Amino acid sequence: MKINSSEYAVSAVREDQYPKDDLPEIALAGRSNVGKSSLINTLVNRKNLARTSSQPGKTQTLNFYLVNKSFYLVDVPGYGYAKVSQKKRQEFGEMIQDYLETRANLKGLIILVDSRHVPSKDDQSMYEYAQYLNLPILVVCTKIDKLKKSQLTKVKANLKKVFDLSYDNVSVLTFSSVTKTHVTELGDWIQEKIAE
Repeated sequence: MKINSSEYAVSAVREDQYPKDDLPEIALAGRSNVGKSSLINTLVNRKNLARTSSQPGKTQTLNFYLVNKSFYLVDVPGYGYAKVSQKKRQEFGEMIQDYLETRANLKGLIILVDSRHVPSKDDQSMYEYAQYLNLPILVVCTKIDKLKKSQLTKVKANLKKVFDLSYDNVSVLTFSSVTKTHVTELGDWIQEKIAE
């Protein structure tokens, strides 16, 4: 996928604030600090389109980024961050649920997991929820540059401990925003989903 343009479009917390132009959307979900902003920036080849933060739990809205004037990447608030109050976490949950369950132009969900660890209970919940919604899923194992070559075989084994990867709607990629590993494949998956 060739990226010709990318821009921040809007932040939303409820349906009436979502973009109204009916373009296809791909959502990105994952734990706080798993690298969603870095993945967006790497994909569109811009340093600071999505703001990366050293402070996890910073994204508190659905952030829509318009790419090639033809589709949106939607950054969903990170989950599993302990310093966010129970009430806030519930609000995030409801906001994410409303979006994922009601958005007709949502074409797929990218679930980011840290390749260095076994996916968490939160990751498992998000994966099972996406299966329940019957969404195309791309599991992206981030920060692959931080692993030694000998550890790479463990990545898929760790995934299989938590996720049932036998579904037809699931693809898996390793990814690094540092070494640009599998950026092309990521773009291809998005291109394929928004064309369906």
